[in-house]
Amino acid sequence: MFKNFFKYVMLGAFVVVLNGCATSDRNNALVEDPLNGDGTDSGVLEDGAIIVGENYDSYNDGLHLTDVQRAKLQALKQDSTIYFSYDSDAIPSNYVSLLQAHADFLVSAPQVKIIVEGHTDERGTPEYNIALGERRARSVARYLLNLGVTPDQISIVSYGEEKPQNFGHGESAWSKNRRAVISY
Repeated sequence: MFKNFFKYVMLGAFVVVLNGCATSDRNNALVEDPLNGDGTDSGVLEDGAIIVGENYDSYNDGLHLTDVQRAKLQALKQDSTIYFSYDSDAIPSNYVSLLQAHADFLVSAPQVKIIVEGHTDERGTPEYNIALGERRARSVARYLLNLGVTPDQISIVSYGEEKPQNFGHGESAWSKNRRAVISY
């Protein structure tokens, strides 16, 4: 009897250790500030500090925004995705006005912070897709910086192929997964 009890205790301890060692894709995401104060790039790996896909309302909680700014923020949250061509991080010209609207709001509300999430479709290796997602997020961040947004307002994260918008296999699905999302 004691022998079986010991087996179950050891099995339970093993499961606890495995759960403690388990990681999710969000713990492996690259989160970084787009630019240092000196204008150079800097990358920081955060172990689960930013959870992409969750509700970011708490990220900007406690901010003193006017009613007009709050309304603008809600509208911008509804239109915050930039779609990219295959294997590209070049911002398509049809997103210029969208990015200008986000930049105008961020410049008018310097206390607001965003996270630019980079995503890819399922093609390519996981390492390549993380790098491509980072380039897409960085491209959007740099565009916003060029429009006057301050570096301390922007962080980027790359999820590569790990968080698809469309789970299908084919160009119509892949085109929805090649994106950058501005999250407030």
